[in-house]
Amino acid sequence: MIHFDNISLQIHGQILLEQAHLQIAEGDHVVIRAPSGSGKSSLLKLAVGALPMSGGSVRVHDLELSDQTVAEIRSRIGFIGQEPTLGAENVKDALLLPFTFKVHQHNKPAEELIFQTLELLHLERSILDKPSKRISGGEKQRIAIARALLLNKTIFLADEITSALDPASKAAVITALFRPEITLLSVSHDPDWINACGRIVEINKHKLTEAAP
Repeated sequence: MIHFDNISLQIHGQILLEQAHLQIAEGDHVVIRAPSGSGKSSLLKLAVGALPMSGGSVRVHDLELSDQTVAEIRSRIGFIGQEPTLGAENVKDALLLPFTFKVHQHNKPAEELIFQTLELLHLERSILDKPSKRISGGEKQRIAIARALLLNKTIFLADEITSALDPASKAAVITALFRPEITLLSVSHDPDWINACGRIVEINKHKLTEAAP
């Protein structure tokens, strides 16, 4: 599903990854666990072409990441960062923003499905009427997750997305994303999140190595 092959990555002259390998199969739930500054978040950004590699290749499904394929690869992935940009002033407009584009117009979700998805993530229906700048960071993350779910994304990259959540909201996010049909590559220091993952990967001496669950 996602293959990092012989990856090398440098930022501002600092080596983060060097000839690193990682293969993620369909349905895997993987967490990257490593000290701050070791390249965890950079690996997620690299997977969607947001950072240039010094060497190696990334494949998502049958596509190798390149200037020609980056848009298609990004369209297949739900990327949930620590501070998601919603892209609209109103939460409802932000949630439905992708469905204003021609490629998704025919898949606009029914109102009941929108409400079910919000409920799944412990969000009140009334949040749709709020200005995007007036909701919390944790709510923004869950709106971004809801948007990806409504787009039927099955690959998620998640960067510390439980850091701003209360226990009930965190449990709801874990329930929503840790399903067999979803492939998940994540970064987290949260013990509950790490325990839910089937695979733990660490960054040691610029390599990606499997750790015992």
